[in-house]
Amino acid sequence: MGLVISTGALVVAAMVSIIINRRWLPRLSVNYVSMLIGAIIAVIPFLNGLVEEFNSEIFIGLIVAPLLYFEGQNTRLNLVGRHVKEIISLTVGMVVLCAVVAGLGTHWLTGLGLPLAFILAAISTPTDATATESVTMGLVLPRREETSLKLESLFNDASGIILLNMAVLWYINGYVNYPQTLESFVYSAGGGIVFGGIVSVAIVYLRQLMLRSKLNFINNTYNNGTPLKVIYLMTPFILYFGAEALGVSGIIAVVFAGLVHNAEGERSAFTNPQLASDIYQLIGLLSDLLNSIVFIVLGIMILRTALDQTVSYNGSGIWIIVGVSLYVANLLARYGYVRLVHRVPNKEAWIFALGGIHGAVTFALAFTVAETQVKTADFNLVLMSESLLIILSMLVPTIVFRWLLPKVKEDADAAACMAKMRAQMIDVGIRELNQLPISQEFRDAVTFDLKSQDGHTTVRQFVSEWQRMVRHPEYTPDQIRELMTIYRQIFQAERTYLSQQYEVEHRLSEDLFNRLYREITMAEMVVLDYGVTK
Repeated sequence: MGLVISTGALVVAAMVSIIINRRWLPRLSVNYVSMLIGAIIAVIPFLNGLVEEFNSEIFIGLIVAPLLYFEGQNTRLNLVGRHVKEIISLTVGMVVLCAVVAGLGTHWLTGLGLPLAFILAAISTPTDATATESVTMGLVLPRREETSLKLESLFNDASGIILLNMAVLWYINGYVNYPQTLESFVYSAGGGIVFGGIVSVAIVYLRQLMLRSKLNFINNTYNNGTPLKVIYLMTPFILYFGAEALGVSGIIAVVFAGLVHNAEGERSAFTNPQLASDIYQLIGLLSDLLNSIVFIVLGIMILRTALDQTVSYNGSGIWIIVGVSLYVANLLARYGYVRLVHRVPNKEAWIFALGGIHGAVTFALAFTVAETQVKTADFNLVLMSESLLIILSMLVPTIVFRWLLPKVKEDADAAACMAKMRAQMIDVGIRELNQLPISQEFRDAVTFDLKSQDGHTTVRQFVSEWQRMVRHPEYTPDQIRELMTIYRQIFQAERTYLSQQYEVEHRLSEDLFNRLYREITMAEMVVLDYGVTK
């Protein structure tokens, strides 16, 4: 029951953060708003009690894994193939360098033992793709650095986990087993790719068999494909927990499966357009929700850690020095690596170095240390210093990028043009409607719907329409067919007007034309769905 209540509380909090961001703070990344909401939850005893204690396995498996799956699905496998050498370089070579520099630097500055220093360093290596967006919102990130940061964050988690396991064994046993560490890395990362590839290809084959079944199981536009949606939703969980059960990287398996499913989505959309559209909308919904939950949990846990008097390192403030040294060491190692090895120009190298934002995976790995034989005081140091690392990795680039990166050009004229063109498009539809020989009831109902396209209807008008529909008897089949015909004529008139403004008058850009055309298509889909269900 506690997990259910926690899930409900986090979902509501995510919804509130998204609403606040879109209504009052549109220029601020929703990630920051979510962290603030999380912090507020943590300081209010009643709300804080609704959220269960943090569990790293549940957090990564149920929240981070599907997010990485969706991120992988938004990335073309061909892109990964063209950047294999770069990916290996960034996720192995650079990660090892960052761990060595951060580990030795922390040991030298603070006097901590090398095993503990390398535990801290290993946790600080994974970066977060979703967190990167929070510091670049409203800014133009160079295409090369954007691609490199995205590919790095998709695949570097496995390296960080292996290095952490090595450092923990060093801490416990007193020595480093290099052959075992290398073997573990190859088995974990390679096994994750193999497992993710085999299982995802099998799932794709199963989905395509179902989609094209002679039993008419899924293969028609009017079937919403519920079984396929369930299989799709279960895929990241099956892959992650299945891979972890085999001892290979569940994160790599999930990411690779997302890459495989990217091509499937591109080449099977027209087989069942309704299903493809539903899954696309589902991805958008879950991505927004889970991303917000990640940062709400971060806000809750960082503040809980700060307020928990039992979480301290022998009453010392050394965790601040450790957190700062970890951040600076990673920043300088990232800069030096891409500057010298990848021959990236100075400014772009700094952009890449600053763009390595730490978030959900770093925090989850910090909590896994509690499940090992690491001393409680040392675990507290890990938790506090890694929390500071996460905050610095988000705060510093948020400030510095304002000088390094150009702002996204906001075209106020485009927004005004779109609003004006939408209003004119609706007027064309209403004029077309008024010329049709139809009943006044249909005329009033359709006019209300058309004005709703532009938000020019009030709640009072909606209530009036709702009351009319409640009192009105069910439409007959002939009336429904007439209504469908009316809508089709009106939408066709709106489309014709838009095409004329774009192709003949050249008053619309291609982007605005596509967006308005999509609005009409979506509205028509809703109407046609109503006609089919009736």
